[in-house]
Amino acid sequence: MDPPVSTGNRTAQQDVVAVLLPLALSAPYDYAVPPGFDPAPGTFVEVPLGPRRMTGVVWGPGSGAVDRERLRPISRVFDSPPMPAAAREFIAWIADYTLAPIGAVLRMAMSVRGALAAPKTITAWTLAGGVSPDSDALPGGLRLTAARRRVIRTLADRGTATLAEIVEAAAVSPAVVRGLAAAALLRRATVSGGDAAPAIDPARPGPPLSAGQRSAAAGLTDRIGGSFSVSLLDGVTGSGKTEVYFEAVAAAIAGGRQVLVLLPEIAFAAEWMSRFETRFGAPPAVWHSGIPDSVRRRNWRAVLRGEAQLVVGARSALLLPFPNLGLIVVDEEHDPSYKQEDGVIYNARDMAVVRGRIGSFPVVLASATPSLETFDNVERGRYRRLELPARHGGARLPAVAAIDMRREVLEARTWISPTLSDAVRDTLAAGEQAMLFLNRRGYAPLTLCRSCGYRFGCPNCTAWLVEHRSGRRLQCHHCGYEAPPPRACPECGETDMFAAVGPGVERLEEEVRRRFPEARAEVMSSDTLRQGQDARGLVRRMRDREIDILIGTQIMAKGFHFPHLTLVGAVDADLGLAGGDLRAAERTYQVLHQVGGRAGRAERPGRVLIQTWEPGHPVMEALVAGDRDRFIEVEARARWESGMPPYGRLAAVIVHGPREDRVDETAARLGRSAPRSAGVTVLGPAPAPVPLIRGRHRRRLLLRARRNVSIQKMLRPWIFESRPPSGVRVDIDVDPYSFL
Repeated sequence: MDPPVSTGNRTAQQDVVAVLLPLALSAPYDYAVPPGFDPAPGTFVEVPLGPRRMTGVVWGPGSGAVDRERLRPISRVFDSPPMPAAAREFIAWIADYTLAPIGAVLRMAMSVRGALAAPKTITAWTLAGGVSPDSDALPGGLRLTAARRRVIRTLADRGTATLAEIVEAAAVSPAVVRGLAAAALLRRATVSGGDAAPAIDPARPGPPLSAGQRSAAAGLTDRIGGSFSVSLLDGVTGSGKTEVYFEAVAAAIAGGRQVLVLLPEIAFAAEWMSRFETRFGAPPAVWHSGIPDSVRRRNWRAVLRGEAQLVVGARSALLLPFPNLGLIVVDEEHDPSYKQEDGVIYNARDMAVVRGRIGSFPVVLASATPSLETFDNVERGRYRRLELPARHGGARLPAVAAIDMRREVLEARTWISPTLSDAVRDTLAAGEQAMLFLNRRGYAPLTLCRSCGYRFGCPNCTAWLVEHRSGRRLQCHHCGYEAPPPRACPECGETDMFAAVGPGVERLEEEVRRRFPEARAEVMSSDTLRQGQDARGLVRRMRDREIDILIGTQIMAKGFHFPHLTLVGAVDADLGLAGGDLRAAERTYQVLHQVGGRAGRAERPGRVLIQTWEPGHPVMEALVAGDRDRFIEVEARARWESGMPPYGRLAAVIVHGPREDRVDETAARLGRSAPRSAGVTVLGPAPAPVPLIRGRHRRRLLLRARRNVSIQKMLRPWIFESRPPSGVRVDIDVDPYSFL
């Protein structure tokens, strides 16, 4: 057994402590404390569990349920700061609210393997002598490409950086860095994996703010260092919300507090990262699933030690062990990607507010299209609203018009209307850029045989396979199943009889190249932007005007700034309204408004053209009129009349398993035992809209209750006493966003 490391003695030693392990456990286990040691709550320890040793957290005194003599002792006490009390309280709160096992929540907070071990030295790179970013040529006659210049500039600014950091900051492939190293233009260096995060300078001046920005910034900074509060920074697209909340970030860091900024798509936030580094003189610590393990370990340790002054991350960054958190900013607070749909099911926006309340510090929610839940909290006086109604620098909001597709005449297998086509042609003739939006990946959402009608479906899901012609594959967007397109029909054996039905962005690109052969077109979707460097490269090509027409999915709405983009065309604006989802209208309005907001963000005015078969729909009317608040009013009234969120409570119960008969039996039994009381309704069971995913059959029940009802108190006895058969799982989604 490794000798324990003392974390300090107390006057009264505990013989038994409760240790919470990062497993799907509903409670901690008791362990004996070795003589002479008294680990406080939050201490990281290693304990035996069966034949294994696991790292866990001391959660408090032992339960006393088992005699000390029968308990196994703690194997090791780690010499590290403890998990802060606020972080432990937050973990317990999430578990209680979502009805998830508390150990499963802890697992999210301890997702970095080896983070508590002594840091190892890692390889880094620095510039060799004589290499300068201001030179017109490289030593040894090596050609100075734009990518190589960006690497040199990055190292000139940072001094030393790892391969992963260079690739991230310079938007290049690892091969570019290795090529410079092979030419002896870079020198190898070693740094400790435990090196402190770069120091951020909160006193560094930012760009000049408008009067409206200064007023909003003052409204945020006056809350820094005070008690808990929530402020909605409600600004139109291009109003400079980021620079406003940067002032609050600077104030919090200057006051010695840590800051967390949540972004919905951190992997593609190259522009945000560049603006941050320009503003504060150093990059922030980054947290998302795409960063290397070595960076994850280093950043996790820096957060725990209080050395990471600012973290920018995806929703999982909320569970980092901040000891001195003083501000959370949730940018694009309306974005549905803040909702985690598997494992522990939670909404990071709502949990950020809880974390602020636990830590008694302010939270900022920023958006041009705030969610109805946030608007309701403003109306009820729980949140404060700060408005930025105008674009920064004198830029004007784009003019929005609807194209009534009932009056347009389209040729076969075309999706761009004559009106939109003419607008694109005029935009290109003026030397400006156009963007076409279609929220559908791939080439076509369905492929069928023209001879027998056979449709290609996923063997694991109730879904059609999407054709991705660029990669020559048929793919399921639910489970990831892939197959090459066959030459012969599996049903009738006919060859070369397949037809693509409907358009995806790849097919739209095909039409663009046919209609505008001289234009340089490119697709922007999660299939083409797999890494942060892909996004940075695309942003650079757009700004350097190497792209004339950009075709993309809703990823285009993620805050990108293209100065020469003046036309946005939504090709199938009605797509998001289908399916009867509770938030279909709200989401459609948000994504169309955000995508349209990419147009005209600089000196040249922009316009947005929306192809729709329903120009009289409230979403389309609000977009054309620029009357967001009127749309919110109509949507809020409809939700209030039906008792739907935010004016009522919902919880989804999802029963799933590989055997359909057992799933049906479990769902029916839950339906018969459902709670019945005033103000509570249980709907279902019914097949989920997608009844088979990854080979598991799915049934849903929906509990609807008045806003003042504690649905957790109803769910606990109902679900936890259900005893599903082997292979069947029952998942609970409190406050569901997706109804698939």
